[in-house]
Amino acid sequence: MISIQVLSAINRLLGAILETQPPEVPPGKDPLIAHGLQVWQYIGITVLAVAAIAAVGFFSRKVEYAIFFAVGLSIALIVFFLTV
Repeated sequence: MISIQVLSAINRLLGAILETQPPEVPPGKDPLIAHGLQVWQYIGITVLAVAAIAAVGFFSRKVEYAIFFAVGLSIALIVFFLTV
């Protein structure tokens, strides 16, 4: 069985946890979110995509054209469905 002292200590600990308030953070200033890195992610993804298409185009020109067509069609459909 659990002693009364242990139960009392657990009760005090839980009470202290429940009374603790989170720090006030102004909206848009959360220190845990890296706000400036999203642009670099897009740049990196674009560079990787161009490098992949160039590597494929080095081996097969038809596949490169097919990839360009698919990317262009995807962009056109995304724009179309976002504006409709």
